[in-house]
Amino acid sequence: MFDSETWSEIFESISKNMLRTVLTGFAVFWGIFMLVILLGAGEGLRNGFAYNFRNTATNSIEIWGGETSKPWNGLPADRDIQLDENDVDALRNGIPGLEHITGSYRVWRGNSQLQHNMNYGSYNINGVVPEQQVLESQSILRGRFINEVDENQVRKVIVIAEDAQKELFKEEDPMDQWVNVNGVPFQVVGIYKFESGGHGMMQRSPVYIPLSAAQRVFNAQRDVDKVMFSFADASVLGAKMAQDRAVRILARRHNFDPTDERALWLNNNVENVDTFNNVFNGITAFLWFVGIGSLIAGIVGIGNIMLIVVKDRTREIGVRKALGATPASVIGQILLEALFVTAMFGYLGLALGVGLLEGIANAIPGSEFFRDPTIDIGVAVKALLALIMAGALAGYFPARRAAAIRPIEALRDE
Repeated sequence: MFDSETWSEIFESISKNMLRTVLTGFAVFWGIFMLVILLGAGEGLRNGFAYNFRNTATNSIEIWGGETSKPWNGLPADRDIQLDENDVDALRNGIPGLEHITGSYRVWRGNSQLQHNMNYGSYNINGVVPEQQVLESQSILRGRFINEVDENQVRKVIVIAEDAQKELFKEEDPMDQWVNVNGVPFQVVGIYKFESGGHGMMQRSPVYIPLSAAQRVFNAQRDVDKVMFSFADASVLGAKMAQDRAVRILARRHNFDPTDERALWLNNNVENVDTFNNVFNGITAFLWFVGIGSLIAGIVGIGNIMLIVVKDRTREIGVRKALGATPASVIGQILLEALFVTAMFGYLGLALGVGLLEGIANAIPGSEFFRDPTIDIGVAVKALLALIMAGALAGYFPARRAAAIRPIEALRDE
Protein backbone atom coordinates (compact mmCIF):
# COMPACT_ATOMS: atom_id res chain seq x y z
CA MET A 1 0.00 0.00 0.00
CA PHE A 2 2.90 2.34 0.78
CA ASP A 3 5.03 1.26 -2.17
CA SER A 4 6.34 4.39 -3.91
CA GLU A 5 6.27 2.75 -7.34
CA THR A 6 2.60 1.86 -6.94
CA TRP A 7 1.72 5.41 -5.97
CA SER A 8 3.79 6.88 -8.80
CA GLU A 9 1.81 4.72 -11.24
CA ILE A 10 -1.44 5.87 -9.65
CA PHE A 11 -0.49 9.55 -9.93
CA GLU A 12 0.69 9.02 -13.50
CA SER A 13 -2.63 7.41 -14.40
CA ILE A 14 -4.52 10.29 -12.78
CA SER A 15 -2.39 12.96 -14.48
CA LYS A 16 -2.87 11.38 -17.90
CA ASN A 17 -6.64 11.57 -17.48
CA MET A 18 -6.93 14.69 -15.34
CA LEU A 19 -10.25 15.92 -16.77
CA ARG A 20 -11.87 12.52 -16.35
CA THR A 21 -10.55 12.24 -12.79
CA VAL A 22 -11.75 15.73 -11.85
CA LEU A 23 -15.22 15.15 -13.29
CA THR A 24 -15.48 11.81 -11.50
CA GLY A 25 -14.18 13.27 -8.24
CA PHE A 26 -16.59 16.19 -8.54
CA ALA A 27 -19.51 13.77 -8.34
CA VAL A 28 -18.12 12.47 -5.04
CA PHE A 29 -17.33 16.01 -3.87
CA TRP A 30 -20.85 17.20 -4.69
CA GLY A 31 -22.47 14.20 -2.99
CA ILE A 32 -20.77 14.71 0.40
CA PHE A 33 -21.04 18.52 0.07
CA MET A 34 -24.80 18.37 -0.52
CA LEU A 35 -25.26 15.86 2.31
CA VAL A 36 -23.47 18.19 4.75
CA ILE A 37 -25.39 21.27 3.55
CA LEU A 38 -28.76 19.51 3.66
CA LEU A 39 -28.19 18.10 7.15
CA GLY A 40 -26.89 21.47 8.36
CA ALA A 41 -29.93 23.26 6.94
CA GLY A 42 -32.22 20.73 8.57
CA GLU A 43 -30.45 21.25 11.89
CA GLY A 44 -30.80 25.01 11.45
CA LEU A 45 -34.56 24.63 11.03
CA ARG A 46 -34.74 22.32 14.05
CA ASN A 47 -32.71 24.74 16.19
CA GLY A 48 -34.85 27.66 15.05
CA PHE A 49 -38.11 26.04 16.07
CA ALA A 50 -36.59 24.59 19.25
CA TYR A 51 -35.63 28.16 20.16
CA ASN A 52 -39.34 28.87 20.69
CA PHE A 53 -39.29 26.46 23.65
CA ARG A 54 -36.23 28.02 25.28
CA ASN A 55 -38.20 29.78 28.04
CA THR A 56 -40.82 27.10 28.59
CA ALA A 57 -40.62 23.88 30.58
CA THR A 58 -41.26 21.18 27.97
CA ASN A 59 -43.07 18.98 30.53
CA SER A 60 -45.69 21.65 31.18
CA ILE A 61 -49.28 22.59 30.34
CA GLU A 62 -50.69 26.14 30.13
CA ILE A 63 -54.36 26.95 30.69
CA TRP A 64 -56.32 30.15 30.00
CA GLY A 65 -59.95 30.84 30.76
CA GLY A 66 -62.25 31.01 27.72
CA GLU A 67 -65.96 31.27 27.02
CA THR A 68 -68.43 28.39 27.22
CA SER A 69 -70.14 27.29 24.03
CA LYS A 70 -72.58 24.78 25.56
CA PRO A 71 -75.37 25.11 28.18
CA TRP A 72 -74.64 23.07 31.32
CA ASN A 73 -76.66 22.24 34.43
CA GLY A 74 -79.23 24.90 33.61
CA LEU A 75 -76.60 27.57 32.93
CA PRO A 76 -76.48 29.27 29.52
CA ALA A 77 -73.67 29.23 27.00
CA ASP A 78 -71.37 32.20 26.35
CA ARG A 79 -70.23 32.49 29.99
CA ASP A 80 -66.72 33.81 30.63
CA ILE A 81 -64.47 31.49 32.64
CA GLN A 82 -62.25 33.58 34.90
CA LEU A 83 -59.50 31.60 36.60
CA ASP A 84 -58.30 32.55 40.10
CA GLU A 85 -55.86 31.48 42.80
CA ASN A 86 -58.35 28.98 44.21
CA ASP A 87 -58.11 27.13 40.88
CA VAL A 88 -54.33 27.04 41.29
CA ASP A 89 -54.72 25.48 44.75
CA ALA A 90 -57.27 22.96 43.45
CA LEU A 91 -54.95 21.86 40.63
CA ARG A 92 -51.97 21.69 43.00
CA ASN A 93 -53.85 19.25 45.23
CA GLY A 94 -55.66 17.37 42.47
CA ILE A 95 -53.01 16.41 39.88
CA PRO A 96 -50.74 13.47 40.81
CA GLY A 97 -47.04 13.96 40.09
CA LEU A 98 -47.32 17.74 39.81
CA GLU A 99 -43.91 19.46 40.22
CA HIS A 100 -44.47 23.21 39.89
CA ILE A 101 -47.58 25.32 39.37
CA THR A 102 -48.06 29.06 38.95
CA GLY A 103 -50.82 31.51 38.31
CA SER A 104 -49.95 34.73 36.49
CA TYR A 105 -51.83 37.92 35.72
CA ARG A 106 -51.09 40.27 32.84
CA VAL A 107 -51.86 43.85 33.75
CA TRP A 108 -54.47 45.41 31.42
CA ARG A 109 -54.20 42.33 29.15
CA GLY A 110 -51.98 44.27 26.79
CA ASN A 111 -48.96 46.55 26.71
CA SER A 112 -48.56 48.86 29.69
CA GLN A 113 -46.43 51.94 29.96
CA LEU A 114 -43.19 52.03 31.89
CA GLN A 115 -41.56 55.35 32.73
CA HIS A 116 -38.27 56.43 34.26
CA ASN A 117 -37.61 60.18 34.28
CA MET A 118 -38.34 61.28 30.69
CA ASN A 119 -37.92 57.81 29.17
CA TYR A 120 -40.99 55.73 28.25
CA GLY A 121 -41.67 52.26 26.86
CA SER A 122 -44.60 49.89 26.33
CA TYR A 123 -44.22 46.38 27.76
CA ASN A 124 -46.30 43.45 28.92
CA ILE A 125 -46.49 43.57 32.73
CA ASN A 126 -46.85 40.08 34.19
CA GLY A 127 -47.74 39.49 37.82
CA VAL A 128 -46.03 36.20 38.78
CA VAL A 129 -45.02 34.04 41.73
CA PRO A 130 -41.43 32.81 42.36
CA GLU A 131 -41.99 29.41 40.67
CA GLN A 132 -42.44 31.21 37.36
CA GLN A 133 -38.66 31.41 37.02
CA VAL A 134 -38.42 27.61 37.06
CA LEU A 135 -41.17 27.15 34.48
CA GLU A 136 -39.86 29.84 32.14
CA SER A 137 -36.12 29.20 32.70
CA GLN A 138 -35.31 32.88 33.04
CA SER A 139 -31.59 33.60 33.41
CA ILE A 140 -30.91 36.41 35.91
CA LEU A 141 -27.99 38.65 34.93
CA ARG A 142 -28.05 40.96 37.96
CA GLY A 143 -30.02 41.07 41.17
CA ARG A 144 -32.75 38.48 41.64
CA PHE A 145 -36.18 37.29 40.53
CA ILE A 146 -39.47 37.75 42.41
CA ASN A 147 -39.25 35.86 45.74
CA GLU A 148 -41.62 34.65 48.45
CA VAL A 149 -41.13 37.75 50.60
CA ASP A 150 -42.11 39.98 47.68
CA GLU A 151 -45.25 37.95 47.17
CA ASN A 152 -46.26 37.69 50.83
CA GLN A 153 -45.61 41.35 51.65
CA VAL A 154 -47.09 42.67 48.38
CA ARG A 155 -43.86 44.50 47.60
CA LYS A 156 -43.80 46.88 44.65
CA VAL A 157 -40.70 45.44 42.97
CA ILE A 158 -40.03 44.73 39.31
CA VAL A 159 -37.69 42.55 37.23
CA ILE A 160 -36.86 43.89 33.77
CA ALA A 161 -34.84 42.63 30.82
CA GLU A 162 -31.93 44.13 28.92
CA ASP A 163 -34.10 45.85 26.30
CA ALA A 164 -36.13 47.68 28.96
CA GLN A 165 -32.91 48.62 30.74
CA LYS A 166 -31.50 50.25 27.60
CA GLU A 167 -34.73 52.06 26.72
CA LEU A 168 -35.58 53.37 30.19
CA PHE A 169 -32.18 53.88 31.82
CA LYS A 170 -29.81 54.43 28.89
CA GLU A 171 -26.35 54.41 30.54
CA GLU A 172 -27.63 54.52 34.14
CA ASP A 173 -27.44 51.61 36.55
CA PRO A 174 -31.08 50.48 36.96
CA MET A 175 -30.61 48.44 40.14
CA ASP A 176 -32.71 49.74 43.08
CA GLN A 177 -34.08 52.61 40.99
CA TRP A 178 -37.80 53.28 40.55
CA VAL A 179 -39.96 52.75 37.48
CA ASN A 180 -43.55 53.92 37.09
CA VAL A 181 -45.83 51.10 35.96
CA ASN A 182 -48.96 52.80 34.60
CA GLY A 183 -48.22 55.59 37.05
CA VAL A 184 -47.44 53.38 40.08
CA PRO A 185 -43.77 53.28 41.25
CA PHE A 186 -41.98 49.92 41.42
CA GLN A 187 -38.36 49.33 42.42
CA VAL A 188 -36.02 47.43 40.08
CA VAL A 189 -34.57 44.37 41.87
CA GLY A 190 -33.35 42.27 38.95
CA ILE A 191 -32.37 42.14 35.28
CA TYR A 192 -32.82 38.97 33.26
CA LYS A 193 -31.37 37.88 29.92
CA PHE A 194 -33.60 38.78 27.01
CA GLU A 195 -33.32 36.98 23.67
CA SER A 196 -35.24 38.80 20.97
CA GLY A 197 -37.49 36.78 18.73
CA GLY A 198 -39.74 35.04 21.22
CA HIS A 199 -42.10 37.68 22.56
CA GLY A 200 -44.23 38.73 19.62
CA MET A 201 -43.92 41.11 16.70
CA MET A 202 -42.72 44.05 18.82
CA GLN A 203 -39.69 42.02 19.90
CA ARG A 204 -39.94 43.35 23.46
CA SER A 205 -39.53 41.43 26.66
CA PRO A 206 -42.19 41.07 29.34
CA VAL A 207 -41.40 42.52 32.78
CA TYR A 208 -42.33 40.85 36.05
CA ILE A 209 -43.90 42.08 39.28
CA PRO A 210 -45.27 40.03 42.22
CA LEU A 211 -48.68 38.52 41.52
CA SER A 212 -50.04 39.87 44.81
CA ALA A 213 -48.96 43.40 43.87
CA ALA A 214 -50.48 43.12 40.39
CA GLN A 215 -53.79 41.96 41.87
CA ARG A 216 -53.96 44.58 44.62
CA VAL A 217 -52.57 47.63 42.79
CA PHE A 218 -54.55 47.00 39.61
CA ASN A 219 -57.74 45.77 41.30
CA ALA A 220 -57.71 42.18 40.08
CA GLN A 221 -58.76 40.61 43.42
CA ARG A 222 -57.52 36.98 43.22
CA ASP A 223 -57.82 36.63 39.44
CA VAL A 224 -55.19 35.01 37.24
CA ASP A 225 -55.06 34.99 33.44
CA LYS A 226 -52.99 31.86 33.04
CA VAL A 227 -52.24 28.74 35.04
CA MET A 228 -49.09 26.82 34.16
CA PHE A 229 -47.88 23.59 35.74
CA SER A 230 -45.22 20.95 35.15
CA PHE A 231 -45.38 17.28 36.09
CA ALA A 232 -43.06 14.33 36.55
CA ASP A 233 -44.46 12.06 33.81
CA ALA A 234 -43.30 13.87 30.67
CA SER A 235 -44.63 11.21 28.27
CA VAL A 236 -47.37 12.08 25.79
CA LEU A 237 -49.75 9.71 27.59
CA GLY A 238 -48.88 11.24 30.98
CA ALA A 239 -49.42 14.74 29.57
CA LYS A 240 -52.81 13.75 28.18
CA MET A 241 -53.87 12.32 31.54
CA ALA A 242 -52.69 15.45 33.40
CA GLN A 243 -54.54 17.69 30.95
CA ASP A 244 -57.78 15.71 31.25
CA ARG A 245 -57.53 15.76 35.03
CA ALA A 246 -56.99 19.54 35.05
CA VAL A 247 -59.98 20.13 32.75
CA ARG A 248 -62.26 18.00 34.94
CA ILE A 249 -61.17 19.85 38.09
CA LEU A 250 -61.79 23.26 36.53
CA ALA A 251 -65.07 22.14 34.94
CA ARG A 252 -66.33 21.06 38.35
CA ARG A 253 -65.25 24.33 39.97
CA HIS A 254 -66.68 26.63 37.27
CA ASN A 255 -69.67 24.44 36.38
CA PHE A 256 -69.15 23.90 32.66
CA ASP A 257 -69.23 20.87 30.38
CA PRO A 258 -65.79 19.12 30.46
CA THR A 259 -66.14 18.41 26.73
CA ASP A 260 -66.63 22.10 25.92
CA GLU A 261 -63.48 22.92 23.97
CA ARG A 262 -64.03 26.69 24.13
CA ALA A 263 -64.38 26.92 27.89
CA LEU A 264 -60.60 26.69 28.35
CA TRP A 265 -57.66 27.39 26.08
CA LEU A 266 -54.97 24.74 26.49
CA ASN A 267 -51.35 24.54 25.40
CA ASN A 268 -49.81 21.13 26.05
CA ASN A 269 -46.05 21.59 25.61
CA VAL A 270 -45.33 17.85 25.82
CA GLU A 271 -47.56 17.24 22.80
CA ASN A 272 -46.07 20.27 21.04
CA VAL A 273 -42.52 18.99 21.52
CA ASP A 274 -43.53 15.48 20.42
CA THR A 275 -45.15 16.83 17.24
CA PHE A 276 -42.12 19.04 16.63
CA ASN A 277 -39.72 16.09 17.01
CA ASN A 278 -41.80 13.86 14.72
CA VAL A 279 -41.94 16.52 12.01
CA PHE A 280 -38.21 17.21 12.12
CA ASN A 281 -37.31 13.53 12.33
CA GLY A 282 -39.26 13.13 9.09
CA ILE A 283 -37.48 16.13 7.54
CA THR A 284 -34.09 14.76 8.63
CA ALA A 285 -34.90 11.32 7.17
CA PHE A 286 -35.89 12.95 3.87
CA LEU A 287 -32.68 15.01 3.80
CA TRP A 288 -30.62 11.88 4.47
CA PHE A 289 -32.46 10.16 1.61
CA VAL A 290 -31.68 12.98 -0.81
CA GLY A 291 -28.08 13.29 0.40
CA ILE A 292 -27.40 9.55 0.20
CA GLY A 293 -28.88 9.58 -3.31
CA SER A 294 -26.26 12.18 -4.26
CA LEU A 295 -23.52 10.03 -2.70
CA ILE A 296 -24.68 6.94 -4.55
CA ALA A 297 -24.56 8.86 -7.82
CA GLY A 298 -20.93 9.76 -7.06
CA ILE A 299 -20.04 6.17 -6.16
CA VAL A 300 -21.62 4.85 -9.34
CA GLY A 301 -19.53 7.38 -11.23
CA ILE A 302 -16.37 6.08 -9.52
CA GLY A 303 -17.26 2.50 -10.47
CA ASN A 304 -17.94 3.39 -14.10
CA ILE A 305 -14.73 5.38 -14.42
CA MET A 306 -12.67 2.56 -12.91
CA LEU A 307 -14.18 0.19 -15.47
CA ILE A 308 -13.03 2.59 -18.19
CA VAL A 309 -9.58 2.78 -16.54
CA VAL A 310 -9.32 -1.01 -16.61
CA LYS A 311 -10.42 -1.08 -20.25
CA ASP A 312 -7.87 1.56 -21.23
CA ARG A 313 -5.07 -0.17 -19.34
CA THR A 314 -5.84 -3.73 -20.47
CA ARG A 315 -2.61 -4.05 -22.46
CA GLU A 316 -0.55 -2.54 -19.62
CA ILE A 317 -2.11 -4.94 -17.10
CA GLY A 318 -1.36 -7.87 -19.42
CA VAL A 319 2.31 -6.87 -19.65
CA ARG A 320 2.56 -6.54 -15.86
CA LYS A 321 1.02 -9.99 -15.35
CA ALA A 322 3.32 -11.47 -18.01
CA LEU A 323 6.27 -10.04 -16.05
CA GLY A 324 5.08 -11.72 -12.86
CA ALA A 325 2.56 -9.30 -11.27
CA THR A 326 0.15 -11.16 -9.00
CA PRO A 327 -3.65 -10.69 -9.14
CA ALA A 328 -3.47 -9.20 -5.62
CA SER A 329 -1.07 -6.45 -6.76
CA VAL A 330 -3.30 -5.62 -9.73
CA ILE A 331 -6.39 -5.45 -7.53
CA GLY A 332 -4.51 -3.40 -4.95
CA GLN A 333 -3.45 -0.75 -7.46
CA ILE A 334 -6.95 -0.31 -8.90
CA LEU A 335 -8.45 -0.19 -5.40
CA LEU A 336 -5.92 2.38 -4.18
CA GLU A 337 -6.67 4.63 -7.14
CA ALA A 338 -10.43 4.45 -6.44
CA LEU A 339 -9.84 5.06 -2.71
CA PHE A 340 -7.52 7.99 -3.35
CA VAL A 341 -9.95 9.77 -5.66
CA THR A 342 -12.89 9.11 -3.34
CA ALA A 343 -11.07 10.17 -0.16
CA MET A 344 -9.50 13.31 -1.65
CA PHE A 345 -12.65 14.72 -3.22
CA GLY A 346 -14.83 13.49 -0.34
CA TYR A 347 -12.66 15.34 2.16
CA LEU A 348 -12.78 18.50 0.04
CA GLY A 349 -16.59 18.30 -0.08
CA LEU A 350 -16.77 17.72 3.68
CA ALA A 351 -14.40 20.59 4.50
CA LEU A 352 -16.12 23.06 2.17
CA GLY A 353 -19.59 22.04 3.42
CA VAL A 354 -18.67 22.43 7.09
CA GLY A 355 -16.85 25.72 6.36
CA LEU A 356 -19.85 27.10 4.46
CA LEU A 357 -22.20 26.17 7.30
CA GLU A 358 -19.93 27.92 9.80
CA GLY A 359 -19.89 31.00 7.59
CA ILE A 360 -23.69 31.00 7.31
CA ALA A 361 -24.06 30.55 11.08
CA ASN A 362 -21.80 33.55 11.71
CA ALA A 363 -23.31 35.75 8.98
CA ILE A 364 -27.03 35.17 9.51
CA PRO A 365 -28.54 36.21 12.87
CA GLY A 366 -30.59 33.51 14.55
CA SER A 367 -34.38 33.69 14.31
CA GLU A 368 -37.39 31.67 15.44
CA PHE A 369 -37.27 29.75 12.15
CA PHE A 370 -33.58 29.23 11.43
CA ARG A 371 -30.48 29.41 13.63
CA ASP A 372 -27.06 27.81 14.05
CA PRO A 373 -27.05 25.55 10.93
CA THR A 374 -24.29 23.23 12.10
CA ILE A 375 -23.70 19.53 11.65
CA ASP A 376 -22.32 17.07 14.15
CA ILE A 377 -18.73 16.58 12.99
CA GLY A 378 -18.94 12.94 14.12
CA VAL A 379 -21.84 12.35 11.73
CA ALA A 380 -19.94 14.08 8.93
CA VAL A 381 -16.80 11.98 9.49
CA LYS A 382 -18.87 8.77 9.58
CA ALA A 383 -20.50 9.78 6.30
CA LEU A 384 -17.06 10.36 4.78
CA LEU A 385 -15.79 6.98 6.02
CA ALA A 386 -18.88 5.28 4.61
CA LEU A 387 -18.24 7.08 1.32
CA ILE A 388 -14.64 5.85 1.24
CA MET A 389 -15.77 2.28 1.93
CA ALA A 390 -18.34 2.57 -0.84
CA GLY A 391 -15.61 3.95 -3.11
CA ALA A 392 -13.48 0.90 -2.32
CA LEU A 393 -16.44 -1.35 -3.14
CA ALA A 394 -16.98 0.54 -6.39
CA GLY A 395 -13.35 -0.01 -7.31
CA TYR A 396 -13.30 -3.67 -6.26
CA PHE A 397 -15.35 -5.06 -9.13
CA PRO A 398 -13.32 -3.36 -11.86
CA ALA A 399 -10.20 -4.50 -10.00
CA ARG A 400 -11.39 -8.11 -10.04
CA ARG A 401 -12.02 -7.81 -13.76
CA ALA A 402 -8.49 -6.49 -14.23
CA ALA A 403 -7.00 -9.34 -12.17
CA ALA A 404 -8.89 -11.89 -14.26
CA ILE A 405 -7.37 -10.65 -17.53
CA ARG A 406 -5.20 -13.31 -19.17
CA PRO A 407 -1.85 -11.93 -20.34
CA ILE A 408 -2.10 -13.45 -23.83
CA GLU A 409 -5.53 -11.88 -24.40
CA ALA A 410 -4.40 -8.54 -23.00
CA LEU A 411 -1.39 -8.40 -25.32
CA ARG A 412 -3.73 -8.88 -28.31
CA ASP A 413 -5.90 -5.95 -27.16
CA GLU A 414 -5.94 -2.96 -29.52
